[in-house]
Amino acid sequence: MKISLLILLSGAALAQPPDIEQIMSRVGRNQAKAQELRKNYTYHQKQLLRMSYSNHKLAREEKREYDVTPDFRGIKKELTKFEGQYGYKGKTVIYDRPKYHYKDIDIDGDLIDSMSEDMTNDQNSRDGIDHDLFPLTYHQQLKYDFTLIGPETYRGRDVYRVSFQPKKGHGIEDAGWKGEALIDQREYQPALVTTRLAFKIPMAVKILLGTDIKGLGFSVTYQKFEDGVWFPVSYGGEFDVRAVFFYKRTISVSMVNSDFKRSSVNSTVLYQIQE
Repeated sequence: MKISLLILLSGAALAQPPDIEQIMSRVGRNQAKAQELRKNYTYHQKQLLRMSYSNHKLAREEKREYDVTPDFRGIKKELTKFEGQYGYKGKTVIYDRPKYHYKDIDIDGDLIDSMSEDMTNDQNSRDGIDHDLFPLTYHQQLKYDFTLIGPETYRGRDVYRVSFQPKKGHGIEDAGWKGEALIDQREYQPALVTTRLAFKIPMAVKILLGTDIKGLGFSVTYQKFEDGVWFPVSYGGEFDVRAVFFYKRTISVSMVNSDFKRSSVNSTVLYQIQE
């Protein structure tokens, strides 16, 4: 009886998840390794950036495709396909290049190009995504408090659901996000991360500058390709912007990475988005 009880107690102890500090410490180390391994891969990236008026009609839309290769500073992107269009007096007008302006002051044209650059072309990362949005690397973790919600299953994999928010004393300028992450239990890599703005825009800013942002948040899905190699395969978000009293837009951005190949041996990694 004592031996059976000891076995049961030992099994229960083994089933207990590690504490949140252990989980995030391993995630931080593995994020650094994964980023380093990503530099050995080339891939194809598709972007869809869309802006709509408050009546849901098209203001501007761009579809971009890039071939992405690593270099010693981060990534290098070559534009391979571009399709653009904007709404004008009830008609849709086509254009064929980035940074296209159809009037002297073209806020939509400037903003949609900035979104592509700022949200999907971070030269300090190996995948182009701004890591400030998804604070799982070691240095970003120092700015946040993490809480273990519990274990669950996601797309057939055992994961830990973890929530995060800025630590007290950190402002929006260096820790502006809160959200949740699903962490693979076996490899301690993120499978899905969702974020949303952790701070409300002060009313004074809204009144004096006429600027407001609602629904600002992003999600990124990761997929495993080889041991230690996890890539963000989809990324996106949607939010509403009101600025300088007259400018109102609903803005969405999405990105899909595919066709991964080892740049060193030129071998293709089979890739299919998991539904």
